[in-house]
Amino acid sequence: MRAIRRFTVRPVLPAALAPVLELVTNLRWSWDPATQDVFAAMDPDAWEAAAHDPVKLLGALSAERLDELAADPEFLASLAATHADLGEYLRGDRWYQKLPADGGERPRAIAYFSPEYGITSVLPQYSGGLGILAGDHLKTASDLGIPIVGVGLLYRHGYFRQSLSREGWQQETYPVLDPDGLPITPLREADGSHAQISLAVPGDQPLLARIWVAQVGRVPLLLLDSDVEANPLPLREVTDRLYGGTAEHRLRQELLLGVGGVRALRAWSRITGAPEPEVFHTNEGHAGFLGLERIRELSVAEGGPHLDFAAALEVSRAGTVFTTHTPVPAGIDRFPRELIAQYFGANSPVPGIDVEDVLALGAEDYDGGDPGVFNMAVMGFRLAQRANGVSELHGHVSRDMFNGLWSAFDADEVPIASITNGVHAPTWVAREVFELAARLGADVSSTGDGEVGDQVWSVVDKVPADELWATKRALRSRLVDDARGRLRRSWERRGAAPAELGWIDSALDPDVLTIGFARRVPSYKRLTLMLRDPERLKRILLHPDRPVQLVIAGKAHPADDGGKALIQEIVRFADDAAVRHRIVFLPNYDIAMAQPLYPGCDVWLNNPLRPYEACGTSGMKAALNGALNLSILDGWWDEWYDGDNGWAIPSADGIADEHARDDIEANALYDLIENEVAPRFYDTDASGVPVRWIEMVRHTLKSLGPKVLSTRMLRDYVERLYVPAAGSAHAINSSFAGARDLAAFKQRVRAGWNEVRIDHVESSGVSETPAVGGALDLRVFVSLGALAPDDVTVEVVHGRVKGEDHLRDIRVTPLALAESYEGGRHRFEGHLVLDRPGAFGYTVRVLPRHPGLVSVAELGLVTLA
Repeated sequence: MRAIRRFTVRPVLPAALAPVLELVTNLRWSWDPATQDVFAAMDPDAWEAAAHDPVKLLGALSAERLDELAADPEFLASLAATHADLGEYLRGDRWYQKLPADGGERPRAIAYFSPEYGITSVLPQYSGGLGILAGDHLKTASDLGIPIVGVGLLYRHGYFRQSLSREGWQQETYPVLDPDGLPITPLREADGSHAQISLAVPGDQPLLARIWVAQVGRVPLLLLDSDVEANPLPLREVTDRLYGGTAEHRLRQELLLGVGGVRALRAWSRITGAPEPEVFHTNEGHAGFLGLERIRELSVAEGGPHLDFAAALEVSRAGTVFTTHTPVPAGIDRFPRELIAQYFGANSPVPGIDVEDVLALGAEDYDGGDPGVFNMAVMGFRLAQRANGVSELHGHVSRDMFNGLWSAFDADEVPIASITNGVHAPTWVAREVFELAARLGADVSSTGDGEVGDQVWSVVDKVPADELWATKRALRSRLVDDARGRLRRSWERRGAAPAELGWIDSALDPDVLTIGFARRVPSYKRLTLMLRDPERLKRILLHPDRPVQLVIAGKAHPADDGGKALIQEIVRFADDAAVRHRIVFLPNYDIAMAQPLYPGCDVWLNNPLRPYEACGTSGMKAALNGALNLSILDGWWDEWYDGDNGWAIPSADGIADEHARDDIEANALYDLIENEVAPRFYDTDASGVPVRWIEMVRHTLKSLGPKVLSTRMLRDYVERLYVPAAGSAHAINSSFAGARDLAAFKQRVRAGWNEVRIDHVESSGVSETPAVGGALDLRVFVSLGALAPDDVTVEVVHGRVKGEDHLRDIRVTPLALAESYEGGRHRFEGHLVLDRPGAFGYTVRVLPRHPGLVSVAELGLVTLA
């Protein structure tokens, strides 16, 4: 019999156990082993049965067991110590609070918007890498003391649970999540009512959403939930599931995330007294509408400063950071212009803002753009003064991909920076790895700087090879046990009888070279590249002396039948009785699966179609657990592969035939496994230790460890983006005169730029045989029309010449105003020392100049000689 409604009844704890509730509702437990040990001590069997979900654990404990714990002095002492440690963690000064005062204006609060967050498997509000990154971002901000407030949506069904049919086809189910059964709490008004926000949408009723809070260490995460009884059914379902539904459904979700998210932040500050955010960080374009709500607050909202649209835009842009994650146009949300016009028309969520101003922000009004769509990434760039990609290579790809927004500039000067992603070590590094370092005297606790200390990396060479090897075997053995359990449950769901499944008891082997491959399954990640030559793969898996085993996982988007077909292809291969003990596909890839998977692998495989992997952090997590990467030089691996910390799969860039390219790269993959990876793994000394393999593991830990940490990533965000953004916001927001001045400057320059030209360039001083140390004197005559010399910068751009007069290794030298003439004509002069040998070239350009601009390309205007 099926229940018509379900809800979670939380237990009433004895007074002595009151601290347990704070431990449960602060998600720091998900990366703090001591807190997990407290939960396990309450009932080890129940903790395992609850899949390490403390809310479920409490619901499973009897009143008698709770009373026993309340009378157990040993447990109470452990509980008190852990609770006190949490209190110190929450209140003590950390890295951010210790920053020197001369490091710039530190923002008092930073708002971080993301459509998904992967913090723990018991809060399933994520689909893949974007969400995992967002979760690591919040955890690391907490460890470093960075005052971030997260904003997201609470999806009633999460993403989906994946299972397989008997034929190996992906099947999706959407279990209902009860908020009361999750480690979150409602944000309440002073009268005890559940705080909620409202925004107008087409129709007779507004969209209402309640605000829930997930406490991620020191960082609050505000989650908006539209399942409110006062909403009509279509609006109740806005937060039904992640990345599902029609274009209109997605638009409603993104309006709620962006516009509603800002309103949730205002409610949070009003209710709790928390400072208002000074910097707004948009993690991908889904939350881009937050900029429109901030413009509304500044321009037309009651009690606001009532700036005009242009000035309000400058205020909003100054404090906004936009991170793009996609390396392919297909990964960007694009809506029909007519749909945007409908939603921002008569019943707009940001009333008072002209619909044409909204449409202009997302318009693809550049060569090659589609005039019929509204592009969320384009709007993200136009509403943020600072933007970045998520690896050095992705930065290059993004500058090329979005060059149309700054078409007058070479891609190298497009204002998109790069901050390479990192991963949260306390979440992803196996406890055994930290314990091994601790036994050798390293302090593996998170310090007041929120960092696993340098001691961890310094002891790598001190770990005896046999101990390091034994630790990896133990982790491999744990993975094998976990995989066998998942494999059995998968086959049972596929309809297999118990009598058919005896082979699972010997599937995989803790002494066999283990390669992991787990990620989302779009076509460019090439799940099935390893199957280009099935017979050769079989020989690799079944080699009599150097066998290999593969553990594979990944979800295809529910609407992606192509991705599902790839999964079915790999599953059918893995079902073959000849190899099924050496290759497994584990359904429902999530954080709970990943945590034993990364440490248990010896090699992490990544073979995307280059350069379509923006970053790819799974290999970072594996590396921190002593695995070696075997990857195409894409994403972060292109940046940090050094020839000794793993293997680079040669890529066949430039080959147009995708089948030929796949054949070439698959053969390169097979060659590496057969000739380098497996021989090194099985090359053991008299005690059974592969000494040369261990050397590579040590080098991986030392060379990659400090780089791939999310503490490095967050410090980069603070120093390169957050602090500068706060400085720009403070400078432009004082009485808003700066915003009005910058907006007027941009309007004046755009109106007059068609009159700007370089009339004549004179050079002198260069001898007939130029040599290093020689000089070049330049006199440049410029017509500025109605613009003044102070409105522009005149520069000589110089460097080495490549090919047909193309400049590279560019340097820029500004020229000084020497004299002004009638008719808006001016002469600029400069002196250039020739300090490099080789082919030399230069040109001259004129750019807009204003102290409020942070990039020479910000306006997209330049005049070249």
